[in-house]
Amino acid sequence: MKTTQIEPMAKHSNQVHTTTDYFLFKPIGGNREKNMLHIKRLKESMKKNYVFTSIVVNENYEIIDGQHRFEVIKELGLPLNYIVCKGYGLQEVHILNANTRNWKSDDYLDGYCQLGYEDYIIYRDFKNKYGFGHNECMTLLDPSRDKETVKRFFSGDFKVKSLANAEMIADYILQVKPYYEGYKRRSFVFAMVKLIKNKAFSFPEFLAKLKLQPTSLQDCPTVESYVALIEDIYNYRRREKINLRY
Repeated sequence: MKTTQIEPMAKHSNQVHTTTDYFLFKPIGGNREKNMLHIKRLKESMKKNYVFTSIVVNENYEIIDGQHRFEVIKELGLPLNYIVCKGYGLQEVHILNANTRNWKSDDYLDGYCQLGYEDYIIYRDFKNKYGFGHNECMTLLDPSRDKETVKRFFSGDFKVKSLANAEMIADYILQVKPYYEGYKRRSFVFAMVKLIKNKAFSFPEFLAKLKLQPTSLQDCPTVESYVALIEDIYNYRRREKINLRY
Protein backbone atom coordinates (compact mmCIF):
# COMPACT_ATOMS: atom_id res chain seq x y z
CA MET A 1 0.00 0.00 0.00
CA LYS A 2 1.36 3.40 -0.93
CA THR A 3 2.15 5.66 1.99
CA THR A 4 0.07 8.83 2.08
CA GLN A 5 2.16 11.96 2.41
CA ILE A 6 1.68 13.97 5.58
CA GLU A 7 1.57 17.74 5.49
CA PRO A 8 2.95 19.74 8.44
CA MET A 9 0.57 19.21 11.30
CA ALA A 10 0.88 22.73 12.68
CA LYS A 11 -1.14 23.95 9.68
CA HIS A 12 -3.98 21.53 10.23
CA SER A 13 -4.51 21.21 13.98
CA ASN A 14 -7.92 19.70 14.79
CA GLN A 15 -8.46 18.58 11.16
CA VAL A 16 -8.61 14.97 9.99
CA HIS A 17 -5.49 13.63 8.26
CA THR A 18 -4.93 10.21 6.67
CA THR A 19 -1.71 8.21 6.43
CA THR A 20 -0.23 4.73 6.39
CA ASP A 21 3.07 5.91 7.86
CA TYR A 22 2.37 4.20 11.22
CA PHE A 23 5.91 4.58 12.54
CA LEU A 24 5.37 8.30 13.08
CA PHE A 25 3.07 7.53 16.02
CA LYS A 26 3.93 6.46 19.55
CA PRO A 27 2.15 5.82 22.85
CA ILE A 28 2.16 8.49 25.51
CA GLY A 29 3.92 7.66 28.76
CA GLY A 30 1.62 6.85 31.68
CA ASN A 31 -1.33 5.58 29.66
CA ARG A 32 -3.04 2.36 30.81
CA GLU A 33 -1.92 -1.00 29.44
CA LYS A 34 -3.38 -2.29 26.22
CA ASN A 35 -6.47 -4.48 26.45
CA MET A 36 -5.51 -7.43 24.25
CA LEU A 37 -9.07 -8.75 24.14
CA HIS A 38 -10.32 -5.38 22.92
CA ILE A 39 -7.65 -5.44 20.21
CA LYS A 40 -8.68 -8.94 19.11
CA ARG A 41 -12.34 -7.99 18.93
CA LEU A 42 -11.59 -4.79 17.05
CA LYS A 43 -9.49 -6.74 14.58
CA GLU A 44 -12.30 -9.17 13.82
CA SER A 45 -14.71 -6.26 13.36
CA MET A 46 -12.40 -4.18 11.14
CA LYS A 47 -11.61 -7.18 8.96
CA LYS A 48 -15.30 -7.45 8.12
CA ASN A 49 -16.17 -3.79 7.87
CA TYR A 50 -13.73 -0.93 8.27
CA VAL A 51 -15.96 2.06 8.97
CA PHE A 52 -14.55 5.54 9.40
CA THR A 53 -12.74 6.09 12.68
CA SER A 54 -9.95 8.35 13.82
CA ILE A 55 -7.45 8.64 16.62
CA VAL A 56 -6.37 11.75 18.50
CA VAL A 57 -2.68 12.70 18.77
CA ASN A 58 -0.74 15.70 19.97
CA GLU A 59 1.86 17.64 18.02
CA ASN A 60 4.51 15.06 19.00
CA TYR A 61 2.52 12.22 17.40
CA GLU A 62 1.79 10.76 20.86
CA ILE A 63 -1.52 8.90 20.88
CA ILE A 64 -4.01 10.57 23.22
CA ASP A 65 -7.08 8.52 22.29
CA GLY A 66 -7.42 5.39 20.16
CA GLN A 67 -4.33 3.31 20.95
CA HIS A 68 -6.28 0.06 20.47
CA ARG A 69 -7.67 1.18 17.12
CA PHE A 70 -4.19 2.28 16.09
CA GLU A 71 -2.72 -1.17 16.83
CA VAL A 72 -5.38 -2.92 14.75
CA ILE A 73 -5.21 -0.45 11.85
CA LYS A 74 -1.43 -0.81 11.75
CA GLU A 75 -1.60 -4.61 11.87
CA LEU A 76 -4.17 -4.76 9.08
CA GLY A 77 -2.41 -2.15 6.96
CA LEU A 78 -5.46 0.11 6.76
CA PRO A 79 -5.48 3.88 6.24
CA LEU A 80 -5.11 5.67 9.57
CA ASN A 81 -7.23 8.75 10.18
CA TYR A 82 -5.95 11.04 12.90
CA ILE A 83 -6.67 14.42 14.43
CA VAL A 84 -3.98 16.65 15.89
CA CYS A 85 -4.81 18.42 19.14
CA LYS A 86 -1.86 20.60 20.03
CA GLY A 87 -0.99 20.72 23.71
CA TYR A 88 -2.83 17.54 24.64
CA GLY A 89 -1.13 15.30 27.19
CA LEU A 90 -1.71 12.76 29.93
CA GLN A 91 -4.43 14.85 31.57
CA GLU A 92 -6.54 14.65 28.42
CA VAL A 93 -5.84 10.91 28.22
CA HIS A 94 -7.28 10.48 31.72
CA ILE A 95 -10.32 12.60 30.89
CA LEU A 96 -11.05 10.55 27.75
CA ASN A 97 -10.51 7.26 29.61
CA ALA A 98 -12.85 8.38 32.38
CA ASN A 99 -15.57 8.95 29.80
CA THR A 100 -15.13 5.43 28.40
CA ARG A 101 -16.90 2.46 30.03
CA ASN A 102 -14.39 0.34 31.93
CA TRP A 103 -14.22 -3.32 31.02
CA LYS A 104 -15.50 -5.68 33.68
CA SER A 105 -14.80 -9.36 34.27
CA ASP A 106 -18.03 -10.35 32.50
CA ASP A 107 -16.94 -8.36 29.43
CA TYR A 108 -13.65 -10.27 29.27
CA LEU A 109 -15.39 -13.58 29.83
CA ASP A 110 -18.00 -12.96 27.11
CA GLY A 111 -15.36 -11.70 24.71
CA TYR A 112 -13.05 -14.69 25.05
CA CYS A 113 -16.02 -17.06 24.81
CA GLN A 114 -17.05 -15.37 21.56
CA LEU A 115 -13.52 -15.93 20.29
CA GLY A 116 -13.84 -19.62 21.11
CA TYR A 117 -11.38 -19.88 24.02
CA GLU A 118 -12.17 -23.33 25.43
CA ASP A 119 -11.07 -22.64 29.02
CA TYR A 120 -13.29 -19.57 29.15
CA ILE A 121 -16.27 -21.51 27.79
CA ILE A 122 -15.73 -24.09 30.56
CA TYR A 123 -15.38 -21.25 33.07
CA ARG A 124 -18.63 -19.62 31.89
CA ASP A 125 -20.56 -22.90 32.09
CA PHE A 126 -19.20 -23.51 35.60
CA LYS A 127 -20.08 -20.00 36.73
CA ASN A 128 -23.60 -20.23 35.32
CA LYS A 129 -24.13 -23.62 36.94
CA TYR A 130 -23.03 -22.71 40.46
CA GLY A 131 -23.56 -18.95 40.60
CA PHE A 132 -20.29 -18.02 42.29
CA GLY A 133 -18.53 -14.72 41.67
CA HIS A 134 -15.44 -14.38 39.50
CA ASN A 135 -12.94 -14.49 42.36
CA GLU A 136 -14.53 -17.66 43.68
CA CYS A 137 -14.68 -19.29 40.24
CA MET A 138 -11.03 -18.49 39.53
CA THR A 139 -9.98 -20.05 42.83
CA LEU A 140 -12.12 -23.15 42.39
CA LEU A 141 -11.01 -23.76 38.82
CA ASP A 142 -7.38 -22.92 39.56
CA PRO A 143 -6.60 -23.90 43.19
CA SER A 144 -2.96 -22.85 42.66
CA ARG A 145 -4.18 -19.27 42.28
CA ASP A 146 -1.55 -16.57 42.81
CA LYS A 147 -1.39 -12.80 42.43
CA GLU A 148 -1.06 -13.15 38.64
CA THR A 149 -4.25 -15.19 38.17
CA VAL A 150 -6.53 -12.19 37.60
CA LYS A 151 -4.05 -10.74 35.10
CA ARG A 152 -4.01 -14.05 33.23
CA PHE A 153 -7.81 -14.02 33.19
CA PHE A 154 -7.88 -10.56 31.62
CA SER A 155 -5.13 -11.34 29.10
CA GLY A 156 -6.80 -14.54 27.85
CA ASP A 157 -4.29 -16.90 29.44
CA PHE A 158 -6.45 -18.36 32.22
CA LYS A 159 -6.40 -22.16 32.33
CA VAL A 160 -8.81 -24.52 34.09
CA LYS A 161 -6.63 -26.84 36.20
CA SER A 162 -9.28 -29.39 37.24
CA LEU A 163 -12.96 -29.07 36.42
CA ALA A 164 -13.81 -32.28 38.29
CA ASN A 165 -12.16 -31.02 41.48
CA ALA A 166 -13.86 -27.64 41.15
CA GLU A 167 -17.25 -29.29 40.72
CA MET A 168 -16.65 -31.54 43.71
CA ILE A 169 -15.87 -28.59 46.01
CA ALA A 170 -18.73 -26.53 44.55
CA ASP A 171 -21.16 -29.39 45.18
CA TYR A 172 -19.92 -29.62 48.76
CA ILE A 173 -20.45 -25.90 49.27
CA LEU A 174 -23.98 -26.07 47.85
CA GLN A 175 -24.81 -28.65 50.52
CA VAL A 176 -24.12 -25.97 53.13
CA LYS A 177 -26.76 -23.66 51.62
CA PRO A 178 -29.68 -24.87 53.85
CA TYR A 179 -27.68 -23.96 56.94
CA TYR A 180 -25.86 -20.80 55.89
CA GLU A 181 -27.09 -18.14 53.48
CA GLY A 182 -23.57 -16.74 53.13
CA TYR A 183 -22.29 -19.91 51.46
CA LYS A 184 -21.19 -17.94 48.37
CA ARG A 185 -19.14 -15.39 50.31
CA ARG A 186 -15.57 -15.15 49.07
CA SER A 187 -13.89 -15.82 52.41
CA PHE A 188 -16.11 -18.84 53.06
CA VAL A 189 -15.45 -20.36 49.64
CA PHE A 190 -11.71 -19.78 50.05
CA ALA A 191 -11.88 -21.38 53.52
CA MET A 192 -13.61 -24.45 52.11
CA VAL A 193 -11.00 -24.76 49.36
CA LYS A 194 -8.29 -24.62 52.02
CA LEU A 195 -10.00 -27.14 54.31
CA ILE A 196 -10.72 -29.69 51.60
CA LYS A 197 -6.97 -29.78 50.89
CA ASN A 198 -6.44 -30.73 54.55
CA LYS A 199 -6.27 -34.52 55.00
CA ALA A 200 -7.62 -34.17 58.55
CA PHE A 201 -10.86 -32.65 57.25
CA SER A 202 -13.83 -34.75 56.16
CA PHE A 203 -16.66 -32.83 54.53
CA PRO A 204 -19.32 -35.50 55.29
CA GLU A 205 -18.36 -35.33 58.97
CA PHE A 206 -18.45 -31.51 58.90
CA LEU A 207 -21.90 -31.56 57.29
CA ALA A 208 -23.17 -34.03 59.91
CA LYS A 209 -21.95 -31.73 62.70
CA LEU A 210 -23.48 -28.74 60.94
CA LYS A 211 -26.86 -30.48 60.88
CA LEU A 212 -26.61 -30.83 64.65
CA GLN A 213 -25.88 -27.08 64.93
CA PRO A 214 -27.83 -25.57 62.01
CA THR A 215 -27.32 -21.95 63.11
CA SER A 216 -23.66 -22.22 64.05
CA LEU A 217 -22.20 -20.86 60.79
CA GLN A 218 -22.00 -17.08 60.89
CA ASP A 219 -20.40 -14.45 58.68
CA CYS A 220 -16.67 -14.08 59.32
CA PRO A 221 -14.36 -11.33 58.01
CA THR A 222 -11.45 -13.54 56.93
CA VAL A 223 -10.58 -17.00 55.66
CA GLU A 224 -8.73 -17.71 58.89
CA SER A 225 -11.73 -16.81 61.07
CA TYR A 226 -13.97 -19.08 58.97
CA VAL A 227 -11.51 -21.95 59.38
CA ALA A 228 -11.45 -21.40 63.15
CA LEU A 229 -15.26 -21.39 63.31
CA ILE A 230 -15.53 -24.51 61.16
CA GLU A 231 -12.98 -26.20 63.40
CA ASP A 232 -15.23 -25.51 66.41
CA ILE A 233 -18.23 -26.94 64.58
CA TYR A 234 -16.20 -29.93 63.41
CA ASN A 235 -15.07 -30.75 66.96
CA TYR A 236 -18.57 -30.61 68.44
CA ARG A 237 -19.04 -33.66 70.73
CA ARG A 238 -15.68 -34.98 69.60
CA ARG A 239 -13.43 -36.50 72.25
CA GLU A 240 -10.21 -36.08 70.29
CA LYS A 241 -10.14 -32.56 68.94
CA ILE A 242 -8.86 -31.99 65.41
CA ASN A 243 -6.73 -28.98 64.58
CA LEU A 244 -7.78 -27.69 61.14
CA ARG A 245 -5.97 -24.36 61.30
CA TYR A 246 -2.45 -25.65 60.69
